[in-house]
Amino acid sequence: MRTVYPPIDTHSRRRSPIALVALLLLSGASPLWASGGKSVNLYSVAQEVALGRQMSAEVEQQSRMMEDPVIAEYINRLGQNLAMQANAEFPISVKMIRSSEINAFTLPGGFVYVNSGMMKMADNEAELASVIAHEIGHAAARHATRTATRGDMGRFATLPLLLLRGWAGLAARQGAVTAAPVVSSGFSRAFETEADRLGVGYLADAGYDPNASIDMFERIQSMERKTPGAVSKLFLTHPPTGDRIVKTQDAIRRLKIESEAYVLNTSEFESVRTRLMSDN
Repeated sequence: MRTVYPPIDTHSRRRSPIALVALLLLSGASPLWASGGKSVNLYSVAQEVALGRQMSAEVEQQSRMMEDPVIAEYINRLGQNLAMQANAEFPISVKMIRSSEINAFTLPGGFVYVNSGMMKMADNEAELASVIAHEIGHAAARHATRTATRGDMGRFATLPLLLLRGWAGLAARQGAVTAAPVVSSGFSRAFETEADRLGVGYLADAGYDPNASIDMFERIQSMERKTPGAVSKLFLTHPPTGDRIVKTQDAIRRLKIESEAYVLNTSEFESVRTRLMSDN
């Protein structure tokens, strides 16, 4: 029988994600097994969602969120179509941040963010969907709190600060010794590989060509070679792109795809992307 833990007190708006993490540690919660029992997770689902909600509030307060209702609705709808394939233990939300940096990230509890730079770079809807599907894989497998459980709680809780303000600003406030490990924290390579595998499955189940994942990997690799620094340093903590391509190709083969009716692009993607390109 699954133990039900009391929800985190979220009444105080001043409580930071780090304080929430400390509260979880002091709660003495018993381990919960996540993603098929592959690793222990000290967070209940309710606790993870509460933590993610608090962190997402900080992200959205400090970011330039996409306010264009047409673009925001499109991104959310695309995300919900993919999230339906994931059977996550909590609702998934997908929002866009207005930033030219090539990046996307997942917070605890299913809060997914995609930079507008990702959509501008994508050549078609399936490529953009592959990025979102990967992030939903992290959310559904509860990688955020599994990472936190492994002992990186304090470092993971500062992740939104890193994403929003950069390593230099964080180092100035906390000291280079503290900040440097945060830069390379992210998810483990094993979790990134798992998210890649889950993502291509969601992509195919949603009706998109899973090979678009390979196209996006190659596009990101090419962009980083041509314009060093264009891709977020956090994004580059993923396994080497060549390795990801090989493993993802293997994952696609294991899907035993028979359909040839997969969607690669839509007129709506082109329309929304054109609208985004003209957005200032």
